Amino acid sequence: MAETLALIDYGAGNLHSVENALRKAGASVIVTCKPEVIRAADRIVLPGVGSFKACAEGLHAVSGAVEAMRERVFVGGAPFLGICVGMQLLADRGLEHGETSGLGWIGGTVRLIEPTDRTVKVPHMGWNDVALVPHARNHPVIEEGEAYFLHSYHFKPRYHEDVLAMTDHGGGLVAAIGRDNMLGVQYHPEKSQTFGLALLERFLEWKP
Repeated sequence: MAETLALIDYGAGNLHSVENALRKAGASVIVTCKPEVIRAADRIVLPGVGSFKACAEGLHAVSGAVEAMRERVFVGGAPFLGICVGMQLLADRGLEHGETSGLGWIGGTVRLIEPTDRTVKVPHMGWNDVALVPHARNHPVIEEGEAYFLHSYHFKPRYHEDVLAMTDHGGGLVAAIGRDNMLGVQYHPEKSQTFGLALLERFLEWKP
């Protein structure tokens, strides 16, 4: 029986593009917010576009979805991928439009990008390098290359060992995080052409 992938639909994700990219990578995708479907999925992808506050509120408004994800990821060991704000939601809190609680799965705070170089504009938008940190050199999913970014806030981790890759936009910004069976990327695989598709293919093969 083929593996199933739950793409979480909570009204705040670039669902159509992400779904198409996952299908192109070979995934059997179910777009869902139903807790029973999430609990039965082999893999979970949490997309996110817009503000941290709106995404967090939208996700928590779906009855039972957060609990089902937590159970499937932490108890069931399902591989998890957060994309853009979906990655940011793994943090303890976000500071966009006031302070909002995140999932708290990977310690950190999501803060406004404040470049040290005043000529560098926010948002961070367009193609930029993804550079692995030394302890992630042999990571089975995250690789170096160029990806497409679009964000004004960035993940400031509590523990450096959770960082897998960095990029630079008037200073270092986290490009990818991970712990155990959880991964998050700040860039958009669905907009990153060959590089992004290859990432999704590796995620589908990943057995943490």
